[in-house]
Amino acid sequence: MTSDVLRAWFACLLLVFAGAVCAQSPEGEPVASAPLKDAEFGVTTRQFALQRRVEMYQWQRDASGYRQVWSAEPIDSGRFDAAHHNPGEFPLQTRYWVARDVTLDGRPVDEEVLKRLGRWHGFRPGFTALPGNLAATFQPEGDGLSSAENPLSPRIGDLRVTWRELRLPDLSGKVALQQGEWVPDGTVPASIDEAAGAERADHPAGGARRWSPTTTAAMVLATTLLALLVALLASRRRGPGRRR
Repeated sequence: MTSDVLRAWFACLLLVFAGAVCAQSPEGEPVASAPLKDAEFGVTTRQFALQRRVEMYQWQRDASGYRQVWSAEPIDSGRFDAAHHNPGEFPLQTRYWVARDVTLDGRPVDEEVLKRLGRWHGFRPGFTALPGNLAATFQPEGDGLSSAENPLSPRIGDLRVTWRELRLPDLSGKVALQQGEWVPDGTVPASIDEAAGAERADHPAGGARRWSPTTTAAMVLATTLLALLVALLASRRRGPGRRR
């Protein structure tokens, strides 16, 4: 094979490689079809998930005795003495809302992208749409609401409510098109668990790494280009005087 032919093959494969990579790289930003809303409190966000976190001021017992703490779960006081009784179940619950119709460059985004790449951020709602019955019960405290008459001195049974929204980073190089849908590109540790809001990792440390279709195609093309480049350099070293 002559140097001119090798050079032509090299240029063509380079164009194919560039096209494959560019075709898989998003250009715009992800968009949710509609805002998410906590209708009970009138809190909304245009981000990709919304969490209402409810905590209650309760008694907790440890080795040093009883103390008062904010807890997102009911603390069983069945074995506490009569002076340290907790109310029990919360009148309000922690809840999640996750956007279902997220698109990027006009194509759907798989929910796994939200779970793996999304990051929770606290925010302070305006509370302009707070219903009258809740406005009579709660007052602003920090970035949320509190049912305590004096937020600096809460009592057992008082509630504290805050909100978080899930935001997505720049998705360039982090997602790939697979069957017309944007999915996580490569192995990305999970960030959220929709049910519990806790961080989790789907891929244990030391496990085999999985490559996305985009990454695999790029590796194959890169290997081919490298082989052709080596062949081209070898052909040049032989020179025309050594051909048969």
